Amino acid sequence: MVFTDRENEFAMLESALADFRAGNARVVLVEGAVGCGKSELADTVAERAAGSGALVLRAIGTEAERELPLGVLGQLAAAAPPGTLPPVTPETGDGAAARIEAMQAFCAAVHRLGATTPVVICVDDLHLVDDLSSRYLLHLARRTRRARVLLLLTETVHERSDDPVLGTELLRNPHFTRLRLEPLGPAAVAAVLARGGAAADDEELVAQLHHASGGNPLLLRALVDDRRGPGLAFPQAVLACLYRCGQTTTELAGALAVLDGHATAERAAELTGIPTATAARTIAALNSAGLLDGTAFRHPAARLAVLDRIPDEEAAALHRRAAALAHRAGAPATEVADHLLAAHHVAEDWAVVTLRAAADRLLADGAAERATACLQLAHAGSADDTEKTILRTALAAAAWRDDPAAAERHLDAPLATLRTRRLPPAATAPLARLLVAQGRIDEATEVLEHHAASGEAPQPTGWDTLRDAPLDGLSAFPQWSGRAAVPDEPPAKQHAGRRPAGRPGAAAVGTAPAEALRGRAFNAQHRTPSWPAEAARRTERPAPSPAVFWAVPEYERDGSAGEAAELFLRGTTLADATLAPIVQALRTLLHTDGPLRAVSWCQAFMDEAARRGAPGWRAVFGALRAEALLRQGDLTGAEAQAAAVLEEVPQRGGSLFLTGVSATLIRARTAMGRHDEAARELSKPVPEGLSGSYHGLNFLRARGQYHLATHRFHAALGDFLDIGRTMRRWNLDRPLLLPWRAGAAEALLHLGEAHQASRFVADQLATRDAGHPWVSGISLRLRAATSEPKERQVLLARAVDDLRRSGDRCELARTMADLGQAFKELGEPGRANMVNRRAWHLAKECGADALRERILPGHAGAAAGAPDEAAPEAADRLDPDARLSESEKRVAMLAVHGHTNREIASKLYITVSTVEQHLTRVYRKLKITRRQELPVDLQLIGSQEIAWT
Repeated sequence: MVFTDRENEFAMLESALADFRAGNARVVLVEGAVGCGKSELADTVAERAAGSGALVLRAIGTEAERELPLGVLGQLAAAAPPGTLPPVTPETGDGAAARIEAMQAFCAAVHRLGATTPVVICVDDLHLVDDLSSRYLLHLARRTRRARVLLLLTETVHERSDDPVLGTELLRNPHFTRLRLEPLGPAAVAAVLARGGAAADDEELVAQLHHASGGNPLLLRALVDDRRGPGLAFPQAVLACLYRCGQTTTELAGALAVLDGHATAERAAELTGIPTATAARTIAALNSAGLLDGTAFRHPAARLAVLDRIPDEEAAALHRRAAALAHRAGAPATEVADHLLAAHHVAEDWAVVTLRAAADRLLADGAAERATACLQLAHAGSADDTEKTILRTALAAAAWRDDPAAAERHLDAPLATLRTRRLPPAATAPLARLLVAQGRIDEATEVLEHHAASGEAPQPTGWDTLRDAPLDGLSAFPQWSGRAAVPDEPPAKQHAGRRPAGRPGAAAVGTAPAEALRGRAFNAQHRTPSWPAEAARRTERPAPSPAVFWAVPEYERDGSAGEAAELFLRGTTLADATLAPIVQALRTLLHTDGPLRAVSWCQAFMDEAARRGAPGWRAVFGALRAEALLRQGDLTGAEAQAAAVLEEVPQRGGSLFLTGVSATLIRARTAMGRHDEAARELSKPVPEGLSGSYHGLNFLRARGQYHLATHRFHAALGDFLDIGRTMRRWNLDRPLLLPWRAGAAEALLHLGEAHQASRFVADQLATRDAGHPWVSGISLRLRAATSEPKERQVLLARAVDDLRRSGDRCELARTMADLGQAFKELGEPGRANMVNRRAWHLAKECGADALRERILPGHAGAAAGAPDEAAPEAADRLDPDARLSESEKRVAMLAVHGHTNREIASKLYITVSTVEQHLTRVYRKLKITRRQELPVDLQLIGSQEIAWT
């Protein structure tokens, strides 16, 4: 046996051996915590003594033999040579006088043995020796002064013998020596590591092992062994330490493991039924042994080892008692809930309420899995229908963090209760809010109608009396989302430079988004109105429709809606209560001010959701990112992002949300020309209730676009008309969200119904969203398809300008392809070739192979330079040092789009003479002589594109 950091102790023992060989009796007591090496030290000394010719008599005190009279003395007698020690039995020496006589006879026999050969009597675990044997040993220590006898005893600290006389008399013996084995220090831990072949100079590892073992050599060696093996040595070492300490210590360790860091000596004593003083002494012993740090286990594996040895029924009973104790003591709900979950117990009348409170706290802390477990147990234990419905809705909200499909399934039971007219009014508000957040518009409307018909409402207090139940606070933009949607207005009214006065939530031009948003959106989360006047106005307006939370603000040329959305996103922390407003703000940013910023924000929230361990939330933001990428015309990126979401949340069956993600995937693959893959996605079953959800609109759009691409124009027309009917029914008819009229018009054009198509396009251009460049661009492209060639070129040039500013590269490529065809029909093949080449390259960047094939048949799979062989690029016409100024670009672009010099002057607020001067310089730099030779894509030459005007 190799000992570490025990040099002083060995020196003292060697001195005792030398003395007793010289004829001086010695009594040595080695004490220390369990596992510190007392027995190994005593065995090593005994072996050395035996090696030098001494007679060694060994005995061990045990818990099992503690009540066996003279059990240890019998072990010593059995170890001696036959006939050298008198036989001892419990009946030996019946009475005090006879017992003393028996002790003297035993002592004399030991002295006779010592006269012929040195005798070492080694007794391990003195605190477990029976009383009669202790008296014999004490008598031997008193009567042995000049004899070659060494009495070597070991005892666990804090577990001393119950006989106070033994300890006192030993201290009085002049030949008595006490050795205390202390825990190993960091240097000794490093030495043990070095002997085990590990990196002893790794200070971090040494510190970890020193803390985990508490300096206990037995635990330390087990930890070192587990670094090389399967990891079983440490749990076995922990249990060995406990068993050596006895049943009381083992029971108390079990109670501490159940209490798990929330223990006190008093609570552990009450849980086990042992005296508090005993519990305190036992906890001190376990601290000395390196198992505990205070009342908590130093290493989680130690706690698990203790828990594993407790039978299941006994562990459940301990957790039930621990839950009751914690509840009576006013412990946090999460602590009480942990015990209820471990015991799977909800019999007490306070259990369900405690579990609900714990779930709320856990959700706020991001521990969705434990919160879900609390809600499931509370639901199983509740006998109240109202409470069960509310708990089921809360389960759905908690499940959204991890699995959107599971969150939707949790609402089946509350909705079934609603349809039997048994849904309690108290359950309608949380159910309606969750349905709205999930995009289930028709079902949310059904719940709200039930809520209104019930005639009952919550009884809030304080500022809550000013709030609109049950959807208030759900929106990121309460200043406009609280009103019902209104019919579209003609464009003339919306371009007046300010929002119409008197409209709820309207703000005058120049109102800072910070003021409009911080004062209301943030307060919506904290349920505090910004100011009394605003609160008073809100009590008068009607309750918002569920669909309005899926709408977006009106488009403003100054970008105020996007700025407000970004302001909200910068100041909001991702949490259960803020998920729906964040999603609404991202959708606003996506639809009003272009997708580029939405992509980066979605990625930021995806990363935040991953950090919070919320894969369901990450899927939500991933779906929005896929939609934003598709809106940018990045078909490859959109397909990859949508596929990643579906891969991360594979259980698509019955999920409305994931069907919406699948719709984005279908649209991307359709635009890429991968129709077979899109068809396979479309063939998968769709969930019930899809038609009543916002995700159903996206699915119809995807299917309609697939039908257009595969020449099923009647089916496509039906899908787009179904979208229109639903959006109008929801008062959500906004081309910015879903331009269904454009899809219907395209289908009608293919069916030869140009007149009907032009009516749909005209209607779309008459909406208030027509001022947005994306809506305007796709509308003008379709309008051009019903116009004469000359007018078509002008309309398509305007559409190109709008779509370039919108950021949708795929729609831009389609429109430029149409413009190239228009130039060809007008007899301008040079300009047609230039436009087609640019459209081809844009389609390639987007991944739109089908569009590339339509633009230049036979070149869809060609290298990037293939179309360039037809004619030189516009950029090649420029001298190396020639660059157009921003002013020259603006003038040249408008000239390309067919505007006269006077119209250009009017648009740019400059004189006609200035326009002519700019054009002259442009001609010279481009080495051309007339307006018709201007390259259509010259705005793309240079380092920057022209900013929005």
